[in-house]
Amino acid sequence: MQSTERLMNQYHQLNGTKVYYSPMEAAIRWSNLLEQQSSILTLTAPMSGPTADALAHWPLLGLNIERLYDAMCHRELPYGKEGVTQDDPALLNSPQLTIRHVDLKRWMTTAYPNQKPAFLFDELEQLMAIDLGTIQALLLQIQSLKAPLTVQSETLPIKACASKPNLSSRAETTYLNIIGALLTLLLGQSPSGVRYSAFNTLESVISALIAHHNGRPGITERTLWAKFAEAKRHLCAQS
Repeated sequence: MQSTERLMNQYHQLNGTKVYYSPMEAAIRWSNLLEQQSSILTLTAPMSGPTADALAHWPLLGLNIERLYDAMCHRELPYGKEGVTQDDPALLNSPQLTIRHVDLKRWMTTAYPNQKPAFLFDELEQLMAIDLGTIQALLLQIQSLKAPLTVQSETLPIKACASKPNLSSRAETTYLNIIGALLTLLLGQSPSGVRYSAFNTLESVISALIAHHNGRPGITERTLWAKFAEAKRHLCAQS
């Protein structure tokens, strides 16, 4: 336990993770400029709501700070004072303006799902941005690869069918391993105990897929249970 806590503390120190940030601190970390934080904060300290024009030397930083202020102005991103959330527009011009870590992570997950800065997301979260669309796309791709082969086997002579290319065992194993890994993460949690999704069971994942994509090839309860079970077996066999 102490070893895990020590590793987590090292991770937080390395990536500058805090309970709350000033908008500039958050933008610096988002822009991967933590090593230059001291000089940037010195430059921007006299400014009230720094703009991209004022940060021409760091164009990405300028873009990200404007994104944060835009989200706060439109009440998409909660903000407050010294770590305490307050819905007070006057704070947007205050040097005591802050954004809580949990609010920033929640907003970024929705507004910029493809961006996973290290100060907000751990390594697994950075590597695997899980969504049902990814699983659906993989399933449909497997089905689309198999469908033409099924038609050929029904219409061509046996010898002709034997000469036709088939989905290789390696290719299918790759797809199944990817699906199995996605399911493991979709139903799992980070080292800090934060769940990656709202799904607690495989049954809930299957129910959601059927609810949103019923009628599409492969999206039936029987097929999904079979494919997911096969995917988990392949993934375990490779470990």
